[in-house]
Amino acid sequence: MEATTFGEVWQEVFTTQPAPPDWLVIVSGGVALAVVLTGAPWRIARNVVTIAHEGGHALVAVLCGRQLSGIRLHSDTSGVTVSRGRPDGIGMILTVAAGYITPSLVGLGGILLLLANRITALLWISILLLLTMLLLIRNVYGVISVVGTGALVFLVSWFLPSEVQAAFAYAFTWFLLFAGVRPVFELQSQRRRQPAGTGQSDADQLARLTGAPGTLWVGFFLVVNLAVLALGVWLLVLAEL
Repeated sequence: MEATTFGEVWQEVFTTQPAPPDWLVIVSGGVALAVVLTGAPWRIARNVVTIAHEGGHALVAVLCGRQLSGIRLHSDTSGVTVSRGRPDGIGMILTVAAGYITPSLVGLGGILLLLANRITALLWISILLLLTMLLLIRNVYGVISVVGTGALVFLVSWFLPSEVQAAFAYAFTWFLLFAGVRPVFELQSQRRRQPAGTGQSDADQLARLTGAPGTLWVGFFLVVNLAVLALGVWLLVLAEL
């Protein structure tokens, strides 16, 4: 980014960029899928999914009128969002249900910006969201995770050429779409290893709140995320052919 004043930065952030070639869109999707399917890269990148997951809990909690206490992110890529309010009811149900579908929905929002050729805007909106979430983090690892992710996005958006920014933005968006699906399978696998009725996962909490089986909620997460992924593939690839 060559801007030096605040006004120039603001103008450059919200200026449209040229659409990347089709091959870059497809290759970036392949790279994102490889990260989701492999071992060590997934364990590192999964922190981004946790950030989005807990951010979804936090946002819906606030929208439902709950009092947000804070967010903790852990080195095992788990996390917890604490809010105060009624322990049951629609607000609590929506808050708990938001986590597993948020990464995919954030990815869908990214697609809309990319299709409008707002590549730099996508990167800077991501930075602003991470800065907002940083105010809610209540542990050291969480701070490191959010700051590290934000710093990476900032470095790409500020120092690297537009072609690299486009590749990063598309890969990041593809990653959120693909990464929204894998944690749902991990969730069900974890639930199978626990005695019936003792789980503390989002699906088990929803089962206790609604009376619907936890497996049904796992299915709900999976259907939503697969539908968003299919829509993303259509918008980014098939509709352009």
